[in-house]
Amino acid sequence: MGTDAIRPDAISLDGKVAIVTGGAGGIGAATARRMTARGARVAIADIAMARAEALAHQIPGAIALALDLGDETSIAAMIAAAHAHFGRLDILHNNAALLGPEAQADTDIESMDTALWDKTYAVNVRGTMLACRAALPHLRVSKGNIVNTVSNLALQGHIIQAAYSSSKAAIIQMTRAIAASHGRHGIRCNAVAPGMTMTPALREAFPPALRATVEGETLRDQLGEAEDIAEAAAFLASDAARNITGHVLVSDGGCASHVPGLAGFRAFFGEQV
Repeated sequence: MGTDAIRPDAISLDGKVAIVTGGAGGIGAATARRMTARGARVAIADIAMARAEALAHQIPGAIALALDLGDETSIAAMIAAAHAHFGRLDILHNNAALLGPEAQADTDIESMDTALWDKTYAVNVRGTMLACRAALPHLRVSKGNIVNTVSNLALQGHIIQAAYSSSKAAIIQMTRAIAASHGRHGIRCNAVAPGMTMTPALREAFPPALRATVEGETLRDQLGEAEDIAEAAAFLASDAARNITGHVLVSDGGCASHVPGLAGFRAFFGEQV
């Protein structure tokens, strides 16, 4: 059995190369910044190429790469381009997903549009699988790792986002499958599951009344920020997490940790609870 001690600087990503998909904004942009601050060189991969390029200009050593998760050729080309540019690949952070105005029609199963369901799975599940498949040969060489962004909705039932939440649950199982099948190749695979996270897009688009509902179920005094999820992803990608694989790290301010209706009980007993 190995007895190597964890280095004091194990949380550092010095010398590592990371790809962050969906990296042009929100959690992806925060993660690209955090991993760079820890010493990594980062490829920002996104379908919004102009935004990706603008962010890459702000981050030392970063590059922007075009990525369409619905296009197998685009995914393979993105992985190949990152490896060709940096000469190695250590971290794949699968953060991109189908969101935005199109996904607002994602409600319950009875109302589900088949095309939206298929596209959600094509982008979120198939796209993530294809990125992992293309990256794994490079990660085997570097003894690298994968961090998938999922959601606390993948662990709980809800009245909306049936396609999104079930696709993220599929990625959790994919995370475990990769961890099991490639662990002895030196590859780790984990997932971070955010709750409602106050990205700029969410602040602009999410109804205040629904936001207040989630805030009421949060055990902190505020909702999480993109930087909170970035910190969790950077930790999982680091050698400090070398003994963690096949794991889902929930970062939702405690929303998934308690009995339903906590907000109502808090109101009944008073704010001292």
